[in-house]
Amino acid sequence: MAEQNPLNPPNPGHDSLVDGNVLAAKSFARCGVKHMFGVVGIPVTSFANRAVSFGVRFFAFHNEQSAGYAASAYGYLTGRPGLLLTVSGPGCVHGLAGLSNAMANTWPMVMISGSCDQSDAGRGDFQELDQLEAVKPFSKFSVRAKDIKDIPNCVVQVLDWAVSGRPGGCYLDLPTDVLHQTLTESEAEELLASAIDGADRKLIGTEVAKSEIERAAELLKKAERPLIVFGKGAAYARAETELKKLVERTGIPFLPTPMGKGLLPDTHELAASAARSLAIGKCDVALVVGARLNWLLHFGEPPKWSKDVKFILVDVSKDEIELRKPHVGVVGDAKRALELLNVQIKDDPFCFARNHPWVEGISKKAKDNVSRMESQLAKDVVPFNFLTPMRIIRDAISGMGSPAPIVVSEGANTMDVGRSVLVQSEPRTRLDAGTWGTMGVGLGYCIAAAVAEPDRLVVAVEGDSGFGFSAMEVETLVRYQLPVVVIVFNNGGVYGGDRRSPDEIKGPFKDDPAPTSFVPGAAYHLLIEAFGGKGYLVGTPDELRSALTESFSARKPAVINVTIDPFAGAESGRMQHKN
Repeated sequence: MAEQNPLNPPNPGHDSLVDGNVLAAKSFARCGVKHMFGVVGIPVTSFANRAVSFGVRFFAFHNEQSAGYAASAYGYLTGRPGLLLTVSGPGCVHGLAGLSNAMANTWPMVMISGSCDQSDAGRGDFQELDQLEAVKPFSKFSVRAKDIKDIPNCVVQVLDWAVSGRPGGCYLDLPTDVLHQTLTESEAEELLASAIDGADRKLIGTEVAKSEIERAAELLKKAERPLIVFGKGAAYARAETELKKLVERTGIPFLPTPMGKGLLPDTHELAASAARSLAIGKCDVALVVGARLNWLLHFGEPPKWSKDVKFILVDVSKDEIELRKPHVGVVGDAKRALELLNVQIKDDPFCFARNHPWVEGISKKAKDNVSRMESQLAKDVVPFNFLTPMRIIRDAISGMGSPAPIVVSEGANTMDVGRSVLVQSEPRTRLDAGTWGTMGVGLGYCIAAAVAEPDRLVVAVEGDSGFGFSAMEVETLVRYQLPVVVIVFNNGGVYGGDRRSPDEIKGPFKDDPAPTSFVPGAAYHLLIEAFGGKGYLVGTPDELRSALTESFSARKPAVINVTIDPFAGAESGRMQHKN
């Protein structure tokens, strides 16, 4: 737990009463919570106000889904649980979007919801819902404070559970009657001290097994075509220094998953992203660190992977390793595991030379693919395709230097093209749809990034469909004056223009717009201007460069509405086979 913060210590001469709102707010503040996201209302408005008075900055959203996405991303970026506050019933249900996103991505988060009076449960009380049952599929731990005296322990429990083992979402239920109960300030202090003193005992971790480290090192040493794959679990563990040391000590090519990008620069000479098919298809040993062998990595199975590949899987979860059954399984924190692996290799060193056939083959394939991509990017295509504006955005972001902006990206074509074109050079500077492929995360992620990393500019590169999920939160950007520039690729719909085949355009509603179509030429840039932000409408390279230069320099809320040819992209991005 965080170091105890003596906020509002008791006054021995005046033992006043405090209610559940005060005790809950003080409990979170004492545990080191600095930020909270959410939507207030019955019965949690007083709790939010009290939290602010104890030094917790509250970011009020328009929708619990966006606030939940912010809380989940905040947990990833900081390593501390992101907090989401919702009202009861429908507010809790809306918040499940963020909670489930945290669980799917294994990010620490705590959702706190008010709930109805316990004595009225089952009688149809205002916004009544069995919230503990509702959150069960989406949380690793949930608890209800049944009495005001339960609150400090419940707060400590959810915060601890969120970060222990494999991180994830937790839930705290605060019934209305509990928030209204009172006790003396000295009782509150005793309960708080007892809860916080007992916290650290719950966080004992698993030490990495030395025998598995030795087996992993030996397997890598004997490999002919090794590959290091790392994901956002390694980013969460802040394992970038250890990864760099391992890659450069052994000369093994590496492949990041989309949100692992930046742990090592995309431009590193051993980066295999541009030769991905060759790298995963031909490697004989793959060290996978902080990434799951799920759909993003083709389940580690043929035909994308060789049927003979041997996996070394490093994961904080023993269950994950037992599920995947790798050749070698290393249970533990990614950073610690890599530290031990580096020591093991240092004692028995090996290194693949740049002219090794495997390394040279990947390098040549990557350079050829990059060259082909750059020749396409070099063309100024107007009306815009996806590549021309993406290249201009890439160059503008690269021109910012360090600290590099955090890039938030969502949308089918927009996110997929951006993953290939936009360059990450620093860790934890890319946030996208993630493991669950969640659309609608954009503005919530932007706000979380601006709060967690206040020294960085945040640049969202959004499809118009993805932007629409959370577009109203541009008012939140303006209200808190956050340094976020939102770039909307406006191609008039989901995937773009009407792509129906003739046999699909029939029936009594055949003259309606296609299910994938939006209003053509939507003026998204005017939305932020309604709240006092800056909007730009662009359709040429010079207009886009000018808007990026001005908005990046200002570091104030802005929306750049980029007009894209509605037929430039592909249906479903790179996943047409699933639609």
